[in-house]
Amino acid sequence: MQVEKENDTSREPPGEVFKPSKNPEQKRRIKRILLTVAILAMIAGGIWFLRYWTVGRFLQSTNDAFLQADQTTVSPKVQGYVEQVYVVANQKVAVGDRLLKIEPGNYEAKVAQAQAGVESSKADLARAQAEAKRQISSVGQAEAQLLSARTQAQFAQSQVDRYQSLGRAGATSKEQIATYTSQRDQQAAQVKVSEASLASAKEAINTTEAAVRQAEAAVRQSEAQLATAQLDLDATEITAPIAGVVGDKSVAVGQYVSAGTRLMTLVPVKDIYLVANFKETQVELMRVGQPARISVDAISSGTLDGEVESFSPATGAQFALIPTENATGNFTKIVQRIPVRIKIEANANPHIVLVPGLSVSVEVDTHGITDGIDNAVELSQ
Repeated sequence: MQVEKENDTSREPPGEVFKPSKNPEQKRRIKRILLTVAILAMIAGGIWFLRYWTVGRFLQSTNDAFLQADQTTVSPKVQGYVEQVYVVANQKVAVGDRLLKIEPGNYEAKVAQAQAGVESSKADLARAQAEAKRQISSVGQAEAQLLSARTQAQFAQSQVDRYQSLGRAGATSKEQIATYTSQRDQQAAQVKVSEASLASAKEAINTTEAAVRQAEAAVRQSEAQLATAQLDLDATEITAPIAGVVGDKSVAVGQYVSAGTRLMTLVPVKDIYLVANFKETQVELMRVGQPARISVDAISSGTLDGEVESFSPATGAQFALIPTENATGNFTKIVQRIPVRIKIEANANPHIVLVPGLSVSVEVDTHGITDGIDNAVELSQ
C-alpha cells in the first residue's frame, strides 16, 4: 500500500498547484449576474439621461443663498431716560403694541408752555381785531364829518355869492359880505381838516390790518409749536411700526437714550424671502414667476416651494462698500453673481421655523425657455 501511494505521488507534475475545475452552472450564474447588473446600469443610465433631458438641464441651482427679511430698527425720536420697557427679547408683537416709554415730564411741561403761548397769541389777535374794528368805525365817523364840512362849505359859498349880488345892488353892507366870506373860508379850512382826518383814519386801518395779520401769524406759529411739543410728547411712548419678533434688544429701564439710538430690531418672520446669488452664466433663462424648490439646511426633511420674484439691478460686487476696480494692469476674470429674490410660498407646517440668515440651497426650473434675449430686456428695465 505504501508503494502505491508513492507511485501516485510521483505521477503529479512537480511544482504545480492543484486547481479545481469550475462548474458550468457556476459560470452561467455569474454571467446572468453580470448581465443583470449591466442591464440595470443601462436602465439607471437611461433614467438619469431621460430625467436630465426632460428636467435636469432646465434646473439652475446654487447653495449661495440665504433667508432674509425687511427688518426694522426701533429708535426713539426724542431723548430722555427710559421709564418702562414693555417687551422682552424674542417676544412677538403686533402693529401698535407698546415697546417702551421715555420719561415724559419735560415734554409735558413743553406742551403746557406751548398751550400758554397759543392762548397769549390768540388774545393778542383778539385785541388787534378789536382795534381794527374801532379804526373802521373811525373811518366812517371821519367820512361823516367830511360830508358835513363840505355841506357847510357849500352853504357858506352860496351865502357869499348871494350877498355879493346884493352888495352890487347896494342892498347890503360890505361888512356883512366880509362876514360871510370869512365863514366860507373857515368852512373850506374845515373841509381840509376833515379830509386829513379821513386819510389818517384810512392809514390807521392799514396799520391795524397789518397788526391783525401779524397776530394771526403769531397764532399759527404758536399752534405749530404746540403741535411740535405734542408730537415730542407722543414720541415718548414708542410702539411697534410692524408686526414681528423683538430681537437685538439693548435697552433697559433707567437708560438714557438719544434720538436715533438703536434700541431693538423687529423681524417680520412671517414675511421671509430668499436671496440667491446665482452665477451670471445661470440667469440667462431665468424669468420672474418661475418655480423654485428650496432646501433649508436647518430642516432635515422636506423642501419648500418658491417663485422667482425679481432680479437685482446690479451684481453683488457693485453694491460692495468698495466696488472692485478693474482698470488696472493685472486683471483676473471672476464669474460675477446676481442676487435673485425668491418668494417663499406659504408654509402649511407650523413646526417649521424660518428666520433670516439661514443657509439654503435652491433650484429654479427654467423649463420652456430657450432664448435669453427677453430676460436681458427684462433686467435692463
